[in-house]
Amino acid sequence: MIKRIYSIIFLLVFISTVSSQISYGKVTYERKTNLHKRLKHWEDVKEWIKESDKIKVDEFELVFTDSASCFKPVESEYRENFEWATSRNTTYQNKNTDSKVTFKKIWGEEFMLKDSLSKRKWKITDGQRNIAGYNCRKAIWVENDSSRVYAWYADDIVPGFGPESFNGLPGLILGLATEDGGTIYFAKKVEIIQPKLEVLQLPKTKKKPMATSEFKAQLAKQYGKEKWGKAMLLNNFGGVN
Repeated sequence: MIKRIYSIIFLLVFISTVSSQISYGKVTYERKTNLHKRLKHWEDVKEWIKESDKIKVDEFELVFTDSASCFKPVESEYRENFEWATSRNTTYQNKNTDSKVTFKKIWGEEFMLKDSLSKRKWKITDGQRNIAGYNCRKAIWVENDSSRVYAWYADDIVPGFGPESFNGLPGLILGLATEDGGTIYFAKKVEIIQPKLEVLQLPKTKKKPMATSEFKAQLAKQYGKEKWGKAMLLNNFGGVN
């Protein structure tokens, strides 16, 4: 009898925990980019971007359900300094189709990149941080031998999506940062809003989708021999972009 009572209590607690988890909503992120670090591969970057201008701030929003998400920049009516210096991608992720589509602009031209969802090996740590009112746990992804990306995810928000094309953690990523602090995303606000279906659907376009690897190879063939070309590739496809 006692075992049965404990089983019922456990079941009620489990149901309560699951039902309290958030499975849809909208997150507003602020991205801070240190242009001196971001553009370190460009010659004389510190001479033409002053110390007072080196931190560039962009705003993004992520709309999500338990199976799909859309990450996009928040457009501003004001023209920004060094607008060209950072990427402002729009990325759609869909678990049901195991796909991600990114609309990326390079030199004013927009390209459509389509791939499978990224598979990253995250190391979850005991580190914790409160972001936008949610307790988040810290995880680490080793990009290569010399670079890491840190993420903070909220257990209370079940879809494992995040900024750009990041995913794969047990909860929504509310914070993301490169190891050198060159690019940092942190959620400013989380809203529990049921998104409209059309927001998560790809826009109609005549653009031909390319795999990211194919697109990078094409750019490398055209511009990779030049020093500025190599810097452009690193700027657009390195770190968290």
